[in-house]
Amino acid sequence: MTSHPEVKRGPGACLRVLAACGVLGGLLAALAALPLVGTVGVTVNNVTRTLTDLPPSPRENPLAQRTVLLDRNGKRFAQFYTENRTVVRLDQVAPVMREAIVAIEDSRFYEHAGLDVKGTLRALVTNTKAGGVRQGGSSLTQQLVKNILVENSETETERAQARAPSIQRKITELRYALAMEKKYTKAEILERYLNIAYFGAGAFGVEAAAQRFFSVAASRLTLAQAATLAGAVRTPYATDPSLDAARRKRLRERRDIVLERMAQLSYVPRPQAEAAMRRPLNLRLQPQPGGCDGSVYPYFCLYVHRELLTNPVFGHSRVERERRLARGGLVLRTTLAPRAQRAAERAIAERVGTKDTEVAAEAMIQPGTGRIRAMAASKKYGLNSRNRNNGPRTTYNLVADTAHGGGQGFQAGSTFKVFTLATALGQGWRFDQGFMTPGSFVPDSGFKDCRGRKVNDPGAEIFNASGEGKGGPQSLSTGTWKSVNIFYMMLEQQVGLCPVVRTAKAMGIARADGAPLREVPTFTLGVNEMDPVTVAAAFAAFGARGRYCRPLSIVEIVERNGRHFRVPPSCAQAIERDVADAVNYLLSGVFTKGTMTGQSIGRPAAGKTGTNNGYTSAWFAGYTPELAAAVSVGDIRGSYRYPLRDVEIGGEYYGAVQGASLPGPIWVSSMSAALSETPPTGFHRPDMGRFGGGFTPGLEEAEKAEKAKRRDGERRGEDARADEPRRARGFQRNRGFPRNRGFRWNRGFHRAAASEEHDEERGGGLPPGNAR
Repeated sequence: MTSHPEVKRGPGACLRVLAACGVLGGLLAALAALPLVGTVGVTVNNVTRTLTDLPPSPRENPLAQRTVLLDRNGKRFAQFYTENRTVVRLDQVAPVMREAIVAIEDSRFYEHAGLDVKGTLRALVTNTKAGGVRQGGSSLTQQLVKNILVENSETETERAQARAPSIQRKITELRYALAMEKKYTKAEILERYLNIAYFGAGAFGVEAAAQRFFSVAASRLTLAQAATLAGAVRTPYATDPSLDAARRKRLRERRDIVLERMAQLSYVPRPQAEAAMRRPLNLRLQPQPGGCDGSVYPYFCLYVHRELLTNPVFGHSRVERERRLARGGLVLRTTLAPRAQRAAERAIAERVGTKDTEVAAEAMIQPGTGRIRAMAASKKYGLNSRNRNNGPRTTYNLVADTAHGGGQGFQAGSTFKVFTLATALGQGWRFDQGFMTPGSFVPDSGFKDCRGRKVNDPGAEIFNASGEGKGGPQSLSTGTWKSVNIFYMMLEQQVGLCPVVRTAKAMGIARADGAPLREVPTFTLGVNEMDPVTVAAAFAAFGARGRYCRPLSIVEIVERNGRHFRVPPSCAQAIERDVADAVNYLLSGVFTKGTMTGQSIGRPAAGKTGTNNGYTSAWFAGYTPELAAAVSVGDIRGSYRYPLRDVEIGGEYYGAVQGASLPGPIWVSSMSAALSETPPTGFHRPDMGRFGGGFTPGLEEAEKAEKAKRRDGERRGEDARADEPRRARGFQRNRGFPRNRGFRWNRGFHRAAASEEHDEERGGGLPPGNAR
């Protein structure tokens, strides 16, 4: 390989040397003699000023680069960019690559000071005869200037001007090139050129090109590989190897031209160059997907992308945040935990198919920090074939709110009862305190929103879901474990609708669509549409003893200059620690005495089912001190038009989907796997002096009667259970599933609630019916 001495000359010194040799005079004469030059106002008298009275070198904005997303273990899982580029130092580029680009693009690069006189004269004469620019005579420095001007352009008009085939542009480039040669060393100029040049196949800069074409770093390029990349620069679109065989053939021809030129200049021995010419291209095209549809964790990627654009932490204005993201060059260390992510994906995939119109989504969040550990959904992310609305893919972030790419969300159902529970405990209610409930309830009085307006709805009638009974005594404990609608409506009436809304807001509750919360009597029954991230973050606050943390997806940003910017959690004490301990105590009973009885993750856990009225959606949200998660299920075509009744999901038939029948098992499976290597810890014991005790008239007698009835029912139910498979088969045939081998009788169907559809035309009123 031939080494080159570093040449550093200012344009003034260069012009003096050229004048002494008579070359400048020839150049001036040639410029003056060209009619095309004369048409742009360049004469013998002003040529000298053009080449000596130089402007400053062009403004250089930071080059657009890739922004890379890393999981909590430091592994890349996504990247996005406007230009696929990774800036490298010159010493990170193989010497043979530097020589190849100089050989083919500017063999006198180390000898001139920005202006290759012979090449420029030749090009000017040819272009004048042709009436326009037909031949390139630009030095590497001039090409660098052109690329800089294109990069600096903010409009299509500016970009067109920077590429315009005119003599005026060539003169402008020349003047800037002379100024850059005065400012930088040859090594600095070559480094800038190698990083800004476009090589084709979406690769900007030599590092991205080496990875894209050969799956190697620029520092490891061989002679043949370097010649290939150098040959691509002149016509990157005509030699793009990712498009077709004809372009790959042209690329090989260009490679051989570069090798021949390197041999002529003695950069490499001719036998070595000829041996390289005989080899095939040996391309190892490495896909460089950009954007979240190419990510292995697309929903998390989309959340991060939207967070960068919407969160003021990352810039004072949206324009500033967009510019920062477009220029890229950032490394984003995120909160994503691969173990939790895989656990959520598997748990959903085992129960809900990608082609099902019913969709399941889950978010996992760490209590006390708000760090999002997983975001998964039953559908793949991206466009369906022929842009169909329904299919195995979706462009909505099913796990998040609209601000983060999500849709309208699903009504949260009885998961919202926890905010009424926390409000009551904060006001002094005790575990065994309660009251007699009727068989139905009309919210005709006692409900005011946070603006003091009465929002009663005397036209609505609330019923309990089946399995909750038609009325009777209920305490804070039994009403929670059984998720009794009427009890919670009456409790909300007593503690106040606005205090319940304030508790929910303090715990981060906001509608998925960004609209104000609907402050109506059925607030406690989950009338508001939510997303899993928001619900999981709220429940995580209970696991953190009342400390709510805003969902966090990015923990550190590494700038292109190496500066590290930490993103701390944003947390506040939303409810008293003692109140949170009391909530945890009662919600733990959901697994042992309530709607999730028989389902467990083998460690202390608490949670709440949510079955929306009319079975339009189903939820389960739960947590341990280490991790919280929320699972939603609904029909992507519209939850009100397509309720979760008489449906087949993942090959299993459901008479009605409840929180405990599908979201619950997804939660149990995913949490068990996500926490498999995390030592269990328990919740803090509640202050029984403050929350224990209490009295509910008639409750003790009712519980004794219920136990006796249950014992009698268990004895009589043995025969019924023995006959159940035959009934199940008959039901299967009637429903039209005669050959469905994946059919399994869903025992949860027997607990289905008979309820009414939500009346969307009611406006600010009540959706009648049930939530559980």
